[in-house]
Amino acid sequence: MSRIGDLPIEIPEKVEVTVAGQNVKVKGPLGELERTFKPGIDIKVEDNEVVVERNGEDIESRSMHGLVRSLIEGMVEGVSKGFEKKLEMVGVGYNAQVQGDKLKLEVGYSHPVIIEAEGDISFEVEKNTNITVKGIDKQRVGDTAAKIREVRKPEPYKGKGIKYVGEHIRRKVGKTG
Repeated sequence: MSRIGDLPIEIPEKVEVTVAGQNVKVKGPLGELERTFKPGIDIKVEDNEVVVERNGEDIESRSMHGLVRSLIEGMVEGVSKGFEKKLEMVGVGYNAQVQGDKLKLEVGYSHPVIIEAEGDISFEVEKNTNITVKGIDKQRVGDTAAKIREVRKPEPYKGKGIKYVGEHIRRKVGKTG
């Protein structure tokens, strides 16, 4: 029995949830998200709450029950509050700049690396080394942050590179250790 799937999702003020069969549309002050789910799960809006129920006890609908509920909760939270991921750059001469809807990274290569914002994603840069990725779609924010980190992963000897804020880099001893 899914414990997560059984919990109802409260709909905050200024957020509107529309369900048409397996298609869920969530509209809020920050934007609008839409997603279509596989059959086997019933989604209903009842007195300012979204209720997710499964139609059968087969293994696929049991496994999708909690997932569908979590995805809808992420959509509701995204259009009401939004999501953000923070990254920091460690290294001499490393810096970032926002140019329109693009992020320009200078991380020790012979050329700057430019990353374009997809959809509703926006970038903010503080002190030339702290990058914030913001958006309403949780998955897209995480993917964009991972793409930025992939440009120059933190290395274990000096700790240089792009890392998430709060991420611990396991350090190695050099050859003299």
